[in-house]
Amino acid sequence: MTAPEFPAEPTASSVPTASVVPAEGYESGLLNRRRVLGDAWVDKSLANRNEFNAEFQELITRHAWNDIWGRPALGDKTRRYMVLSMMLGIHAYEEFAMHVRAALDGPSESRLTPDDIKEVIMMAAIYCGVPVANHAFGIATNILREKGLLAPASAPAAQPASK
Repeated sequence: MTAPEFPAEPTASSVPTASVVPAEGYESGLLNRRRVLGDAWVDKSLANRNEFNAEFQELITRHAWNDIWGRPALGDKTRRYMVLSMMLGIHAYEEFAMHVRAALDGPSESRLTPDDIKEVIMMAAIYCGVPVANHAFGIATNILREKGLLAPASAPAAQPASK
């Protein structure tokens, strides 16, 4: 009995590289991505593309931003609530922060208020746990302060000197 033959290991020249022309759905996904996250965030993200992550950037633009955010059923505002909730559920705090900023800065028809974001976090306290909500309140508080939507933290009151 002879040993089975296996295909040769792929070589660098036999591994497909990223497509030069973005696949169908990329341009409409890019429009959605810009509408939801803002031009500055998307420009920064795209400027960080390289030969290692370019295919991933194309994939999320086509699938997350075209195939999902492009669906008409829920609308951007409902999707914002869902994404914030899911990011807390999976402890994706950097993505949560990004989507908090985008929700506060988004177009008026899909913009969330600080109270909307507070309600998402309050619900997360029950469904995801108090430590998650505690961390999320810290993140959101910092963002609200940096945007001037929440007063700076007040200095602790001076304690009277003891005699």
